[in-house]
Amino acid sequence: MSFIRTGFREIALKVKRQRTRMALRYERRLLQKSEINLGREGTTQAANFPELRNEIVALKKLEQEQKEVALRIAQIEEGIKKIEQQRQQNTRDQNAAIAKLEAEKKPLLQQRNQAKSAADVCERELATVERRIQESEATDRDLLKQLSNLRAVTPPPPDLETRSASISARRARLPEERAELVRARLGSTDAARLAREKLTAAEAELSVVEKNIERVRGEFEARDRKLNNDIRGQQEAVREARAHHQTVEERKNPAYLNIGRHLVSQRIAPPNASHLLTAALRRRDAVDRLLQHRAELALLSSQIDKQELRKFYFSVISALALLAVILPLTFQSPRKREWLPQETETILSINTDQFERADLPKRWRKDQPKIWPKLWSGLIGAAASTPGLSLPRDVVRITRAASTDESGRTREFVLVEARRDVSRAVRAITGDKTFEKRTISGLPVWERPPDFAVARVGPATLAVGALNEVDELVFVRLGMKPDLKITGQLFDRFQTLDRESALRLISRNPPDLSHVFHPIFARELLDVSHLLGLALSLQTPVKAKLLLKLDSPERAAELTRNLHDAPQQWLRLSDSQLLLYSQPPETQKQGTSNLELRFTVPEDSARLLLERIAKTDAAEMTTP
Repeated sequence: MSFIRTGFREIALKVKRQRTRMALRYERRLLQKSEINLGREGTTQAANFPELRNEIVALKKLEQEQKEVALRIAQIEEGIKKIEQQRQQNTRDQNAAIAKLEAEKKPLLQQRNQAKSAADVCERELATVERRIQESEATDRDLLKQLSNLRAVTPPPPDLETRSASISARRARLPEERAELVRARLGSTDAARLAREKLTAAEAELSVVEKNIERVRGEFEARDRKLNNDIRGQQEAVREARAHHQTVEERKNPAYLNIGRHLVSQRIAPPNASHLLTAALRRRDAVDRLLQHRAELALLSSQIDKQELRKFYFSVISALALLAVILPLTFQSPRKREWLPQETETILSINTDQFERADLPKRWRKDQPKIWPKLWSGLIGAAASTPGLSLPRDVVRITRAASTDESGRTREFVLVEARRDVSRAVRAITGDKTFEKRTISGLPVWERPPDFAVARVGPATLAVGALNEVDELVFVRLGMKPDLKITGQLFDRFQTLDRESALRLISRNPPDLSHVFHPIFARELLDVSHLLGLALSLQTPVKAKLLLKLDSPERAAELTRNLHDAPQQWLRLSDSQLLLYSQPPETQKQGTSNLELRFTVPEDSARLLLERIAKTDAAEMTTP
C-alpha cells in the first residue's frame, strides 16, 4: 500500500506548491508597488545614471501631456461655472417675467369671475320666469279640465253655476299674469345676453394673458434645456479628460518601475524617503525565498516514483467512478416513505414529544390518572408492548396503519421510531428468553407467543405487532412487496404537519374510517370526501387542520358554500351533540379540488375525539 502514501505525499506537495504560487504572486505585486513608489520618489537620483536616460525622457513627455490635460480640465470647469451662472440668471429672469404677467392676469381673472357670477344670476332668473310661465299654462289646462268634468256630471250638481263661475273667474285672471311673466322673460333674456357677452369678452382677455404666460415660460424653459445640455456635454468632456489624465499617470508606471529596480540594485534611496528602499529590499528578499521554496518543492516532487503515483491515481479514479454509479441510485430512492404496505388505507401518526409537552394531556393525566393510561394505550396500540424502549423518553413517533383485506378483516401495522439507534433495544430483546429469533432474507425477526413479534426495519425504527403483520412490514422493507409511496399534494402537506402536530390522521377511504376507529366525523363529510387528513395540536386552545380532497372542483365549491352556511351540519362529532369547532372554520382552497380547514376545537370535543380514536369512549353514545 506504499502507492497510497506516495499519492497523498504528492497531493500534499501540490497543495504546498499552490500555496507558494499564491504567496509568490502576492509578494510580486507588493514588490512591484514598492519599486514604483521608489522610482517615483527617486527620479532626481535617476538623472545621474545614463542608462535611465530613456525613462527620464519618457517621464518628461508624459508629464507635459498631463499638464496640457490639466489645463484643458481647468478651462472646461471654468466654462461649466459660466454656464451655471447663465442658468441661474435665466431662472431669475423667468421668475420676474412670470410674476409680471401673473400681476396682469389677476384683475382680468377677477373681472371674469364677476362676469361669470352675473351671468349665472341672470340664467337662474330666466329659468325661474320660464318655470312660472309653464306653471301658469299648466294651471289653465287644469282649470279647463275641471270645468269640463263639472259640466259633464249627470245630473248636474246643485252648485254648478257657483263652481263654474269661480273656475271661470280664476281662468280670467291667468292671461294678465301670463302677459306680465312674458314681459319679465323678455327683460331677463336681454340681461342674460348682455351678461354672457361680458363674460365672453373677459374670458378672451384672460386667454390672451394665459397664452403669453405659456409662451414666456416655454421660451425660458427651452433656453434652460439648451444650457443644461451644454453643461452635460462639458461634464462628459471633463470625465474624458480626467480619464486621460489617469491613463497618462498609469503609463508612467513602467518608467518608475525601471527606475525603482535600478535604485534597488544600486541600493540608492531618495534622501527624503529612505524607508521606500528598505521596503523594496524586504519584498525582494521575500520573493527570492518563495522562489527557492518553490524550486525545492518541485525537486521533491520530481523524485517521487511515477509508477506508484499512477497506481494511486487509478485507484482514486476508480473510486470516483464507483461513487458516480452509487450516488444516483441512492438519491433516486423515494423520499418521505413510511415503509408501509401498498394497500394501506389509514395512517395514524403520534408525536410523543408533542404529547409530553401539550397542555391537554398534562391536565388529563393530572385530573384523571386512572383513565389516562387506558387512553394512551388505546392511542399507541401494539407499540405499548415494545420491549427495551421507554416510550416517552426514547421514542419520537409512533405510526399506526390499517388496511382491509378481501375478507373484510382489518389489519394493523405499527412502526416505532426511536430518538436514536435502537441497538440497545435489540440487545435487550436478544437477551429476553421469551423471544425466539428467526430471519427473513437475512433480516432478524423476534417473536413471542402467542402472537407478538418485533423486527428492526431501519436504524432507528422497529416494527411491532402481530406476527403476520410484522412479517409483511419486513417484506416491504426488503422490497419483496410493494410499499406505500406517500406522494401527491395532500400527502406532501400532511407530511409537513409532523413538527407542529401531536396527532395526525389520514385516510384514503374516509367512508370506511369508522371500521378502524369509533365514529369521529359526520357521515355527510365522509361521503363527499375522496381523501381526508386531520392534524391536532393539543396546546391551549386545541387547534386543528382538516385537509379534504374531493372528486371535482364543483364538489369543492359546493362544500365550501355549505361549510360557510351551515358548518354545524358538517363539522360535528358523529352520534354526539358536540361540535368540532368553537368558531366557524377558516376555509382555504388548495388547487382545484383540495380544501384546508383551520379551526379551534373545544376541549370537550377534543377529549371525546381522542377517546374515539383510542376506542375508550362510553359504549352508549347520545344521539343528537
